[in-house]
Amino acid sequence: MNEMEKTTNKLINEASPYLIQHAHNPVNWYPWGDEAFEKAAAEDKPIFLSIGYSTCHWCHVMAHESFENEEASEVLNSGFVSIKVDREQRPDIDEVYMSACQAMTGSGGWPLSIFMTADKKPFFAGTYFPRRAAYGSVGFIELCTNISRLWNIDRPSLLKNSEVIIDYLSKESTQSGATPDSDLIIDACYSSLKSSFESKYGGFSQSPKFPAPHNILFLLKYGKANNDSDAMHMAEHTLVQMYRGGIYDHIGGGFSRYSTDREWLVPHFEKMLYDNAMLLLAYSEAFSRTKNKEYNKVIDGIANYVLRDMRSENGAFFSAEDADSEGVEGKFYVFGYEELKSEISTDELRWLESNFGVSRKGNFEGENILRITGSSGDDGKILKKLYDLRSKRTRPFKDTKISVSWNGLMIEALCRAGEVTGNRDYIDSAKQAAEFILEKVNENGELFGIYKEGAKPTKAFLSDYANFANGLIELYLATLELKYLKEAKSQAELIVSFFWDDEQSRFYMTRKGGEELFIRPKDEYDGAMPSGSSCAVKCLSSLTKLTGDTNTSNMLDKAVMGLLGSAEGMPGAYVHFISSLFDKTVPHRQIIISARKDNDQALQVYRRLQKEYLPFTTLIFYDGSLEAEQVFPQLRNYDSSHAFAAYVCENFACQSPIYNPKELLEILGLLTE
Repeated sequence: MNEMEKTTNKLINEASPYLIQHAHNPVNWYPWGDEAFEKAAAEDKPIFLSIGYSTCHWCHVMAHESFENEEASEVLNSGFVSIKVDREQRPDIDEVYMSACQAMTGSGGWPLSIFMTADKKPFFAGTYFPRRAAYGSVGFIELCTNISRLWNIDRPSLLKNSEVIIDYLSKESTQSGATPDSDLIIDACYSSLKSSFESKYGGFSQSPKFPAPHNILFLLKYGKANNDSDAMHMAEHTLVQMYRGGIYDHIGGGFSRYSTDREWLVPHFEKMLYDNAMLLLAYSEAFSRTKNKEYNKVIDGIANYVLRDMRSENGAFFSAEDADSEGVEGKFYVFGYEELKSEISTDELRWLESNFGVSRKGNFEGENILRITGSSGDDGKILKKLYDLRSKRTRPFKDTKISVSWNGLMIEALCRAGEVTGNRDYIDSAKQAAEFILEKVNENGELFGIYKEGAKPTKAFLSDYANFANGLIELYLATLELKYLKEAKSQAELIVSFFWDDEQSRFYMTRKGGEELFIRPKDEYDGAMPSGSSCAVKCLSSLTKLTGDTNTSNMLDKAVMGLLGSAEGMPGAYVHFISSLFDKTVPHRQIIISARKDNDQALQVYRRLQKEYLPFTTLIFYDGSLEAEQVFPQLRNYDSSHAFAAYVCENFACQSPIYNPKELLEILGLLTE
């Protein structure tokens, strides 16, 4: 046991891998809870709150520089009560204090460093601080020393901005009397993306550059709705450039969290489940729209990575893989020229030089990140050699938390990937993950948020319910097992019951009557992943189109109205929500296939239609059973006397029934000889 492991603090019994990483720090860390706040009040000390996550590179840096350092720890231990929070386990705490940091400093990020009172009110905020002054930033030891001194000799000066910030954050946005125009908001969102589009390498910023797959999903919809070639170009160019860049792992599959440069070359090497889920969905929709085989290759690369490296024994999916291994960022992923020269043939090395940008001088700190610079064809054997070579290295740390929210995104994406590619293994894998989560719901059908083997599951938030419900809806569409659609309806009812506030006309992140922070956190902005509110709207929209339930439809209208005003003011921050507005503005089509589920010909047509990009079409398979009648009451009177019947309805008008599968495909323009 080394010296550090001799020290333990109150994080030692926590389930979170991130908290466990700090359990042997000399800092007297507390988990979030009454004990810490009572201690701070009793000893009249401020609280230092540090929020991060297990695969955050700069969280590791600050931990190594300050939290593992005796001098910095002594300053914290003597003057503060220190609390550690895993943002992935407690997104509500992160949301509130990140908002405070952004209000105080104009920016945010992780690690998030908050200084606050024992009654949870922040008075100073920042992100990463070096131990000693550097990079134009105050040193952490100096900062803590000064705050502790002011706390004792001039507390009013220290706290003077706290109430102002809290008052600002506590004010609810109010909507004007006029109802915003959905079409104008959609066009404003498109204009915002178009103005920020980076024409050479794709994406919507210079550097750092985030994938933002919900931007791609919006552009695909906009291009389809308006026959807009520019929208399609922005989506496709970004998808191709990301795949060809180093942000994609050409050896093992999957995407890193973001690129540090404009060209998508040098990633921040951590891999997050939610990023790969949303990107899998984006490439799947793009493949269904374009039939570009390169997208199919990316779909398989992401899915194979997730199923191989991120899947637990119980079928659910882990959260993330770190950027670092052996204390070095990217060490697992990069290759030295001499290493390659000694391990592969001269011809293979030349091929990598011509097609994957390998060079003697390298492209990342003297090493090589693979990116496509030529042809990626016929690369299987060479890349397999590199995969085997890389597999002998020390892997980055893996965060084995199981998040319902992120699993919901992956369930949806795997189902859609299986539908568009015809690979039913992806759908079966999604089904196993969903079944694991459903096994863990309590007797009231309520979800957990985070599951870790051997630990008590954490509470669930809005995004857990919304994302899982959307995953269940897509799982129903992929399997036609009605139990998943019924469960999605049940989850939608809980979403409204737990998280909707009729007086404020909005969803909140936390349940009514839950633990109170100094404000009840919202989850509305579509950032690195779509917000819980936008995913709840998507869920209500999908259920409305499938079931025709009037209560769900009315709730959808209220939820949309609650967000329209905010989206009108900042369309770029509500892209995923605005994607749902197409359902309000684009003529909707419904295709109902009436047949028994053992009718192979009917199933083939249904799955053929699923391969297509039909964002403004609801596809329903109705088998006339009692269970189906209960779920689809509006279809009870459909004629089920024929072995196959199809009904195509658009703009509240239906065409004559079609009794031949081939004729249906012909009418839809999908018949291929």
